[in-house]
Amino acid sequence: MKSYPISIKPFGERAILIEWPNEVKETILADILNFMDAFKELKIPGWEMSVAYNSLTMVYNKDHLDFEETKSLLLDCYKNQSESNTKRTQHLWTLPVCYDLEFGMDIVEVAKTLNLSVEELIEQHTSHQYVVYGIGFLPGFMYLGGLPQSLEIPRRSEPRLQVAKGSVGLAGKQTGIYPQESPGGWNIIGNCPIPLFTPSLKDPCFVKVGDKIQFQKISKAEYELHKIEGEVGIYKPEKIELNA
Repeated sequence: MKSYPISIKPFGERAILIEWPNEVKETILADILNFMDAFKELKIPGWEMSVAYNSLTMVYNKDHLDFEETKSLLLDCYKNQSESNTKRTQHLWTLPVCYDLEFGMDIVEVAKTLNLSVEELIEQHTSHQYVVYGIGFLPGFMYLGGLPQSLEIPRRSEPRLQVAKGSVGLAGKQTGIYPQESPGGWNIIGNCPIPLFTPSLKDPCFVKVGDKIQFQKISKAEYELHKIEGEVGIYKPEKIELNA
């Protein structure tokens, strides 16, 4: 297993930030997730961890955090993580998206900016698999890397005060889905009708960091059907275990 040079620094009084090389790579993400698995095996209570691309934020929920002592522990854990036998399951999820103009209010402008037809934009957006590099900003908001260069577009110059739940957007080198209504500055090209974050469930977000997402174009009629199925809890997104 390849290891990387990492930096460990304080991140407030009760948190630590670990940074890997500043690159968006699946191998770096896999190394971060392997380290998390190895650290969990130490069974040290009080820690919460959050991944974002090439970094890991670790928050300690106990009374006191000794940085130097913890840094030494983390470095030892990283050095010895290859001894971990934890097998992490990775899934490919297929999520439905309706690209109808009613939902994709920016899709015509985005296609024009990118010198594509709307049909070409949709075909490219649905033909790629995207890696979940982080979940945050909003509960269940997935930061998806792997966007083809032909679909890269800057964020909107003026963010919207209200972006609908399920909106699928493009921003920079990323695509993503708004799991709930919120302000936002991404270019909206469609809408996913199924809930991505359900607080009442034991596992509120079914997608995990390290999983992959592929979008599937659906009609407005299919959108309405899946929306009802999602609301009553009977819609089951298609998934494939990638490392079975």
